[in-house]
Amino acid sequence: MSKHQKESKMITLNHYLILSSLMFMIGVFGMLRRKNLLMLFFATEILLSSVNVGFVAVGKYLGDLNGQMFAFFILAVAASEVAIGVGLLIAWYKKHHTLDLDKLQIMEG
Repeated sequence: MSKHQKESKMITLNHYLILSSLMFMIGVFGMLRRKNLLMLFFATEILLSSVNVGFVAVGKYLGDLNGQMFAFFILAVAASEVAIGVGLLIAWYKKHHTLDLDKLQIMEG
């Protein structure tokens, strides 16, 4: 196998950034189109994961650990979001027997 063939199969920073942007678009689409609170939380997790992929890829490309440190803190925020969010979802479901976003207007005033 020649050197050119080996280089053409390498995964570059562009591949990771394209993956990150596609994941981000999926997350945004999920947040805009979903009517279910659980799916909204999943879309938020996809958004946070896409940002993590971008941070780690750029950090690896630049040769420093800042991207990994940011990703670590984002994971901590995502874990706390899930812990609090799932607790709220369970409480909401027990009270209203639905996770439909249109029913959230009941919480007004």
